[in-house]
Amino acid sequence: MPSSPSISPVWTGHAKGSRGYRRLLAALAFAGVATFAQLYSTQALLPRISAELHIDAAQSALTVSLATLGLAVAVLPWSFVADRIGRVPAMTAGVTAATILGLLAPFSPTVGLLLTLRCLEGAALGAVPALAVAYLNEEVQRAHAALAAGTYVAGTTVGGLLGRLVAGPLADVWGWRAAIFAVAVLGAVAAGAFVALAPRQRGFVPLRKRHDAGPQGVRESARHAVQLLGRQLRSRRLLALYLQAFTLMGGFVAVYNYLGYRLEAQPFGLPVAITSLLFLAYLSGTFSSGYAARLSQRFGRRSVVVASMAVMAAGVLLTAVDWLPAILVGLVALTAGFFAAHGLGSGWTGALASTGKAQAASLYNLFYYAGSSLLGWLGGFVFQDLGWGCLALGIAVLALATGAVAAVVHPAEEGAPAGR
Repeated sequence: MPSSPSISPVWTGHAKGSRGYRRLLAALAFAGVATFAQLYSTQALLPRISAELHIDAAQSALTVSLATLGLAVAVLPWSFVADRIGRVPAMTAGVTAATILGLLAPFSPTVGLLLTLRCLEGAALGAVPALAVAYLNEEVQRAHAALAAGTYVAGTTVGGLLGRLVAGPLADVWGWRAAIFAVAVLGAVAAGAFVALAPRQRGFVPLRKRHDAGPQGVRESARHAVQLLGRQLRSRRLLALYLQAFTLMGGFVAVYNYLGYRLEAQPFGLPVAITSLLFLAYLSGTFSSGYAARLSQRFGRRSVVVASMAVMAAGVLLTAVDWLPAILVGLVALTAGFFAAHGLGSGWTGALASTGKAQAASLYNLFYYAGSSLLGWLGGFVFQDLGWGCLALGIAVLALATGAVAAVVHPAEEGAPAGR
């Protein structure tokens, strides 16, 4: 287990290439795998869960939506807990609790208990996205923090992909319960690796050391946090980014939630093991997020973000064509556009927040996962009642409307070479 937090007034962070730096990056990569493999483990299995439990697509999608809702609600509380006990102890508690809940969930005898455990599992997993970047910033030399954060993000992508790719083929052989259990075992191994590798905290200063001890100091800290959150919610530009996180993530998750139903039905009739391979389209997001960052240095963040949303809209409209190659091309375009906009939006949030950067990032995550929960669930009703074409059109309209808001709210020079 990691040691208890300590204070080092001269600590400047682990240098790139040092043993501590390598251990920290490996630990956070494993934390990303443990978190996102479990969070989305049911997404590739929704048609199978619907058939066995005799529930419709929207109800089945609650196994994803309630997990991400739990995460969204827990992000801010985890940040305050970690201010008291430390980043690593809080993340350790979160992934440990999530692993236990994940191992229990497949044995749920009722739909209600399954959904409850998935919601609690998501709340426990919220510790990692809430705290990982703060941990990096405190323990890695500032010049290398962005590179270290990229490694963590790669771990989250790999985790999400592994969870889906492992679950799909296993469900065809052993059923969806065994598939989810296998992903939970994978999460347990990754969580153990995180606990074993995470270096001792040296840059963390507990809340009680930053403020006067006692109730007065805690009240002052809480009042300051509320003021920061209020200031950020009054910023038009931050609100535009929070809207972007909500709508784009919601539409993105809705596509991946229900596309399996479309492709497993006629005229396609694909098995779960094949439809789970659709998640390989995530790899296009690994490329597009980095490429969008480079383009933004040339053309400005606003232009690239708006263009990314247009690509996402075009991609989702292509999935409405009844031709498998067109659907696959559309899915890749949708995924690339989404991750390009998300990568720029999440980084832009921290750049725009002059104070309370951690709270600004937590709000972005809250809207991001709230969109996943709400729109990812509501999309099922559109799909069931109106068909895939209407769902695709609705998501395209959301992406284009969000792009219009971004074009109006953000100044054109932001992110351009002559700008800041």
